[in-house]
Amino acid sequence: MRVAALAAAVAVFAGCGTETSVAYSAATPAQAKQLMIDYLDSKHLDWRWVACLYTGRSFVGAAIVRCNVNFGDPHIEAYCMVLRWGELYTDHQDPAIPCQRDNRAPPATIVTS
Repeated sequence: MRVAALAAAVAVFAGCGTETSVAYSAATPAQAKQLMIDYLDSKHLDWRWVACLYTGRSFVGAAIVRCNVNFGDPHIEAYCMVLRWGELYTDHQDPAIPCQRDNRAPPATIVTS
């Protein structure tokens, strides 16, 4: 009985994942939006709106959320992010986080006169 308990304790303390996989996690789009707003405000940046959604891609096993930030037309900047130890971590900090263009939205209707 003690051997089984000792084996279970060793397994728990050893962990099933690596330190790297534990360091990174996904945020929900709502969490990502709030973290991005907090970040932009902390840098005293002038922004208009933030829109976030899942990209369908991942970084070190964590789902990536892409936030588009409008800094005033026509400047919309993309930030792809995960959480690193619970904090905002973007492709601007680590270019290894994939942040390709996302064309999933339907094309805009252009009205001419």
